[in-house]
Amino acid sequence: MNTIAVLGAGKIGEVMLSGLLRAGWPVGRLIATARRPERGRELAERYGVRVLSNEAALAEADVFAIAVKPQDAGTLMAELGPKVPAGKLVISLCAGLPTAFFAKYLPQGTPVVRVMTNTPALVDEAMTAISAGEHATAAHLALAEELFTPLGRTLRVPESQQDAVTALSGSGPAYFYYLVEAMTDAGILLGLPRQVAHDLIVQTAIGSAVMLRESGEHPVKLREAVTSPAGTTISAIRELENHRVRAALLAALEAARDRAQEIAADAR
Repeated sequence: MNTIAVLGAGKIGEVMLSGLLRAGWPVGRLIATARRPERGRELAERYGVRVLSNEAALAEADVFAIAVKPQDAGTLMAELGPKVPAGKLVISLCAGLPTAFFAKYLPQGTPVVRVMTNTPALVDEAMTAISAGEHATAAHLALAEELFTPLGRTLRVPESQQDAVTALSGSGPAYFYYLVEAMTDAGILLGLPRQVAHDLIVQTAIGSAVMLRESGEHPVKLREAVTSPAGTTISAIRELENHRVRAALLAALEAARDRAQEIAADAR
């Protein structure tokens, strides 16, 4: 079994560590690094993982998951990239940064896999998209899938689609939380206690998501099943269309995609 080092274990790095532990990955095969000593102590106390320096992690691990903020990746890779031993796998969890960004710091031929997951990994319901860099083989992709499948569902996509993935599922949980927040406020406006409104919306969201996944039906068909002629639902849908909610969502996701591309451009 491979030893995994999460370099720069912030929020998304911690998500990966906790998911691997829940899936039964041996704690002795997990290493974390952290810029702040107090963060390292927190991870060691919470999960029992070893917290090492970046250089020590390079010497021990077989797989290096880069989990720093995108703006910090250049500094980290300039320091460590040339020191990565031959034959090791580098996994990037940095939003917006292409595998080519990491390859320019690494020894020639080092395999890089780009991964975009999301925070529902904390409850083993993540959506993780995996893309191969120039030197990554099918075996490297399979190893990445082995690491992230315990966190939810994985999907292989061409790297050219990763910025769209970031906009859609990487940032996606925030859109749903925003919607639940707005609907909760609406429920209060309509006279419901906050907790009642919250419980109604959350269970409705869970049920709707399960129906989408399990039925295989197009969302339009499922929506139409709820929409009676001259009924309450169509009145609400009309207001959503009047306020251009669909157009706003399209514009929002385009903005997220564009920001991912800006991050990559700034990091060059």
